[in-house]
Amino acid sequence: MKEKSVLVRAVVNADGVLSIDTSGKLPGRGAYICRNLNCLQKAQKSKGLERSLKRSIPPEIYESVRWLNA
Repeated sequence: MKEKSVLVRAVVNADGVLSIDTSGKLPGRGAYICRNLNCLQKAQKSKGLERSLKRSIPPEIYESVRWLNA
């Protein structure tokens, strides 16, 4: 369990479009990703986000989360 401030929300809207929700308020099926680089790499390797959102996650999504840390 982590504080919401250190997490980023990925959301799939009704049209099936996957995006990063920086506001945390977009409608749709969402899952949280840790902003920490080690945690992010672990989530990508274990495919936890893919299981949560029930779809494949393109590498660009993980890259966009990495850019949020910079």
